[in-house]
Amino acid sequence: MNRSKDTERKRGNKFGFWFFQAAVRIFGLSAAYGFLYFVCLYYLLVDRAAVASTMAYIKKRFRTYNILQRILGVYRIFINQGKILIDRYYMISGMGTFDHELHGYEQLNQMMSTSDKGFIILTAHVGSWQVTMNFLKQLNKTVYLLMRPEDNAAIRDFLGIRSDQNNIRIILSHNFLSGVIEAVQALKQGNIVSIMGDRGYGSKSVEVSFLGETVKLPYGAFKIAAAVQCPLIVLLSAKISATKYSIDASHILHPDYNSRANKDAEIKEYVQKFAYILEEYADRYPFQWFVFHDIWGKD
Repeated sequence: MNRSKDTERKRGNKFGFWFFQAAVRIFGLSAAYGFLYFVCLYYLLVDRAAVASTMAYIKKRFRTYNILQRILGVYRIFINQGKILIDRYYMISGMGTFDHELHGYEQLNQMMSTSDKGFIILTAHVGSWQVTMNFLKQLNKTVYLLMRPEDNAAIRDFLGIRSDQNNIRIILSHNFLSGVIEAVQALKQGNIVSIMGDRGYGSKSVEVSFLGETVKLPYGAFKIAAAVQCPLIVLLSAKISATKYSIDASHILHPDYNSRANKDAEIKEYVQKFAYILEEYADRYPFQWFVFHDIWGKD
């Protein structure tokens, strides 16, 4: 366990991030992307934990791939994540922006105009969740990010993860339950709470089907939505070209209980709907899956 955590912390260090910051400023985005091919090859060779967890996804998503195709698939995911991290720095440093297309904004805007309730944004470790923050700023509501403390200070500084950014606030949580009270209060006050829905980090989960096999996904966000009687919007993004992102907020769920006796089964149905949405994403953007955890594993 400790060895795994140490490996994860070493995946990003101050020198490495400084190098890419300098590359972007001196040579531009394209050149910085080019350096990724060498850096990611290094991690492909030495970071067994990241390769194994990503390989678990590749095997499920591409069942007909041979071993070489699987390795190349892992390599592509590493490179794509590197590009998105560079894009994030490019934006927060003020050097430039990216074009984006929005899906579902009209119905989301209509929902907000007809209700004074807050709502939950459910995201996942796919695409660039950081890019979605710019989208959330357009909603003119305070957004609370329920997130774990970033162990790696270099990554935290590189991504600009702060709680003083305009209407963005952070609810730090070492486990899901420690942030529930603050999240519920924020929702009752008409604000937005953003929660990751693909990894539970020890919180309670439910078994659902994903890519043809059983996985465990956390259900806390759905129970909070049902308790507060607020909508849950699945918000996903994807890099669709060198200069453009796609942001999808078209999936709106309304978790609720029809009977006290079947609460768990009813919540499971909504978690399964979320899993199907992730399947659609994986089908469309297969190499932007950055969960880096074997969600099919026993643990």
